[in-house]
Amino acid sequence: MPAEKLAIGIDIGGTKIAAGLVDGDGNISRRLQQATVGHDAAAVLATVTSMISELGAGITVAAVGVGAAGWMDPTGSTVLFSPHLAWRNEPLRAELEAATGRRVLLNNDADAAGWAEYRFGAARKQSHVVCLTLGTGIGGSIVIDGKLQRGRFGVGSEFGHQIVVPGGQRCACGNRGCWEQYASGNALAREARSLMAVHSPMAHALRDAANNDPHLVTGELVTSLAAAGDLACQELIIEVGQWLGRGLANLAAVLDPGIFVIGGGLGAAVPSLIAAAETTYQENLSGRGYRPFAQVARAELGPDAGMVGAADLARIALAG
Repeated sequence: MPAEKLAIGIDIGGTKIAAGLVDGDGNISRRLQQATVGHDAAAVLATVTSMISELGAGITVAAVGVGAAGWMDPTGSTVLFSPHLAWRNEPLRAELEAATGRRVLLNNDADAAGWAEYRFGAARKQSHVVCLTLGTGIGGSIVIDGKLQRGRFGVGSEFGHQIVVPGGQRCACGNRGCWEQYASGNALAREARSLMAVHSPMAHALRDAANNDPHLVTGELVTSLAAAGDLACQELIIEVGQWLGRGLANLAAVLDPGIFVIGGGLGAAVPSLIAAAETTYQENLSGRGYRPFAQVARAELGPDAGMVGAADLARIALAG
């Protein structure tokens, strides 16, 4: 692969940092992974610098792309705020460029993942794309006519924070009733704990799996029990999927995409959730019967999407 086609992609999460050497077709030829020290900005910088140096040793790469949860300024230079990392108005691009001697571009992790699905995954050849990443919360991205849409201030596509239940569940963003409080891994776990709290006879598998400790109930536990055939957990997943579908109908009314791509840990793990979301979306779309339905598809690139998208965005922006 010609050197000008190679880029380094870094995906910084709350628990781990994944890095890879990515070619122009989205293939990863080499990868690294380290734990994230989220409370220590200097430690994260040192870890990322080391990974870039190791991946780029002895070769020429076009650029380095970094994707992380949080708000990036429109120039891809500064992390304005990151909920899981100790970054507040952090000039990360300049710090990494000074430390590595390479050109760097910052992007929100959901934007990077959505771009990867547009370029190499489920949304290939689509002109109007909305991607959602379902995990502990909901991340999102928009690609229209080959351009990532980030809004005037670079902090758009925060779909998880549309208010769907006024005065509802409290959200970490400071509001109540945000969509991600009803259609995410955290929502799934909360509802499962509620089922245990009322001593529902349907919750026997949950109680056994969690040793009667609600604190041990996670979205991953619920999805694994559902996959094993537990009816209560399957019903909880359907409920979360229905909330997801209502939000998709809201987004379609505003954005009119040709495809919704659903990824992230929860979206990738549970096909029945996607099916429930698609049905509910179609039942709630405004003007249904007189307009096309957008396709609802599962993401194809899995946990590599953020890394691949960050590398590709940096290559396109900086390699010229």
